[in-house]
Amino acid sequence: MKILVAGGTGFIGTNLCAELARRDHEVTALARSPDADAVPDGVETAMGDVSAYDSIAETVAAHDAVVNLVSLSPLYQPTGAADHDAVHLGGTENLVRAAEDGDVDRFVQMSALDADPGGDTAYIRAKGRAERVVRNSSLEWTIFRPSVVFGDGGEFVGFTKQLTTPYVTGLPGGGRTRFQPIWVGDLVPMVADALEADAHVGEIYEIGGPDVFTLADVTRLAYEAEGRSVTVLPVPMALAKVGLTAIEPVPFVPFGGDQARSLEMDNTVSDNDVTAFGREESTLRTLESYLGLTPDGADTRQPERV
Repeated sequence: MKILVAGGTGFIGTNLCAELARRDHEVTALARSPDADAVPDGVETAMGDVSAYDSIAETVAAHDAVVNLVSLSPLYQPTGAADHDAVHLGGTENLVRAAEDGDVDRFVQMSALDADPGGDTAYIRAKGRAERVVRNSSLEWTIFRPSVVFGDGGEFVGFTKQLTTPYVTGLPGGGRTRFQPIWVGDLVPMVADALEADAHVGEIYEIGGPDVFTLADVTRLAYEAEGRSVTVLPVPMALAKVGLTAIEPVPFVPFGGDQARSLEMDNTVSDNDVTAFGREESTLRTLESYLGLTPDGADTRQPERV
């Protein structure tokens, strides 16, 4: 199968390209400024901007399937809320249109938990509107809604450390926001399976890892992996929202009002759809093992933290 991975030079994209190449697919990574050295051997690159239809139409039409991984991070503040619509909604509209015009069969959309056109943040609203575009298309589509994804090159652990300090740190609401982190090495084979099996067409999958952690838990684990401890002090959520909203216009500050609102929303699945891919939560890699706090393969599952 000839597969185009839009956003193929990013964190999830490079891992997915490698997985698809291992399965003997012809893979092309689409990016605005593609770097051939950033993709695995055997993967081609193509230049294109999903926000500009004419720059991608010909490339899309030359493939059998498209995976849309192009995304702005929900963890950091973009230059403006309109960026989310331009990238997530507009980019999806252009990819879907190009796929329909080019007679592409399969389309996989990487969305987000709680994607909702009427959601509380610009990121969630744009992701929800993009899902609607995909669902209303004539394509054989599959939508993934993962919790935060961790792994080499990922930003989740780094974001946690950027938001905090070692030894003593404050966290909005005491860091009670819950996450269900999934290792990129567990996620990408599921995406590859969705491209290959007709049973996944027309499905929306919520995907999470084996454990639920609060932001405070993740903070402690991140510093423990460096041999340092941290005491988390609660910052009233109302005060945190005022502070983050106030610094939103400051250049080079990557946080703002949307990030404050996102810290009021848990990022966990109601039913973990990893079972649709023949996996059980107990077989997934844990965040502790990735950080080197437990041996790989050790059963570190714990009751949900609150």
